Amino acid sequence: MNTEFSHARDFIDDLAARGRYHFTSAEAKAALGVSADAAKLALNRLRKQGRVAIPARGFYVIVPPEYRSIGCLPADQFIPQLMEKRSLSYYAGLLSAAQYYGAAHHRPQEFQVLVGTARRALICGKVRVTFITRKRIGDVATRPFNTPRGSIAVSTPEATAIDLAGYPDHTGGLEQCATVLSELSGQLDPDRLVDAARTVPLPWAQRLGYLLSIGEAGDVTGPLRDFVRNKARGYVPLALHGDRDGPRSRDWKLILNEAVEPEF
Repeated sequence: MNTEFSHARDFIDDLAARGRYHFTSAEAKAALGVSADAAKLALNRLRKQGRVAIPARGFYVIVPPEYRSIGCLPADQFIPQLMEKRSLSYYAGLLSAAQYYGAAHHRPQEFQVLVGTARRALICGKVRVTFITRKRIGDVATRPFNTPRGSIAVSTPEATAIDLAGYPDHTGGLEQCATVLSELSGQLDPDRLVDAARTVPLPWAQRLGYLLSIGEAGDVTGPLRDFVRNKARGYVPLALHGDRDGPRSRDWKLILNEAVEPEF
């Protein structure tokens, strides 16, 4: 970007006209032909006017008029670009992924992104993004979804299901998890569920199978049940917290230490 602009406003207008709604502080400095401090002051004036926002240090987004009320672009319109700038593997997952498949029972209050290493949550205006660490992130199946600013990687229905069962603390608890899974179940492929299960600890698959079965989605769990039966050597608790005692599910080798009733 060699063109120099006399005003920061002209710089961001030029970017937006070319369909680009993100830039770095270094790019702004080069485009304006000024010092880093002067560029920061100019951009800060635009930030106070609501025309730009700063989701992460050194990373700016242009805020179109239709998003001024939230003070930022929606998360799915800048997370892919931010992750690319940081050279990080990622995908939108859990309740945020479920939304793409029409299976979010309630609109999540935060956008959930899974990454390979721990990162702090970020807040941009009214937009909150939470990062959840996922081992073997490169093994997770994803698919692209288009957004007004490009595309975003989202976990497949099967990968979303296994993550929902693996991170109940991030999904509002087991009942919320079971409810979302019941809404997602129509899009699940039984064999791909097993493929997803191979990328996670076995208790995730055990928990997923049980939650699907009580949500009247047992017809997709056959191959997963066989997988669990071949792999499980002992019973594990359904709930991560609480007593390690209760009735037992022979199909899923689970100790049912929490009553779960999904909403329909």
